[in-house]
Amino acid sequence: MKVNLSIKDVPEAIAARLRERAARNHRSLQGELMAIIERAAAEPATESLTPTAVRSGARAVHPATGRDYWVQGSKTMEELLLEREAAGWTPHPSLAKAPLAVDIIRADRDLR
Repeated sequence: MKVNLSIKDVPEAIAARLRERAARNHRSLQGELMAIIERAAAEPATESLTPTAVRSGARAVHPATGRDYWVQGSKTMEELLLEREAAGWTPHPSLAKAPLAVDIIRADRDLR
C-alpha cells in the first residue's frame, strides 16, 4: 500500500534549493524528494554511536546485511555543500565551464 506524505510550511529558500537540486539531477521536484527519502530510508541507523565516535570514525554493523562498515561522518555531501553555500562560499568561476560528471558519462555511453 502506498502512502501520501506532506510537508507543510517549507521556507521558500529551502524549496528553491530543492527545485535547483531536482533540475541538476534531471528530475521533477517529486522525483527528487522521493530519491532523498529512499536514500534516507536505506541508511543504516547510527543512533547507537556517540557523536564523538561518528566524527572520529567508528565501526558499525549494517542491520540488514550484518556486514561491518565504517562511519566517517554524519552529513551527506549535499548537507556539507549547503552549509558552505550558506556561509557564503561559491565555486570558482572557472568551474562553470567544466563538464559535469553525468555529461561525461552520458557522452561515453553514447559512443558505444
